[in-house]
Amino acid sequence: MRIVIAKVDEVFFDGEAVSMTVPGAEGEMTVLGQHMPLITTLKKGTITVRQDGNLSPSMFDIESGVLEVRRDGATVIL
Repeated sequence: MRIVIAKVDEVFFDGEAVSMTVPGAEGEMTVLGQHMPLITTLKKGTITVRQDGNLSPSMFDIESGVLEVRRDGATVIL
């Protein structure tokens, strides 16, 4: 699935991933490919993006944000 993590003026991640774990407003949540569409707010915490292969996960500390999940990917606006 395609993941984008960005602010209005800066892109932190834009690429393919196996999963993404986010600090949702109601608790931690992991998004996988073909996930049911949803929109939720994010609280302070760490986003973890796992890519295919043996790569170490990419981690992004955030203060807050909004997550939009589609069948083909997800976008986080910080």
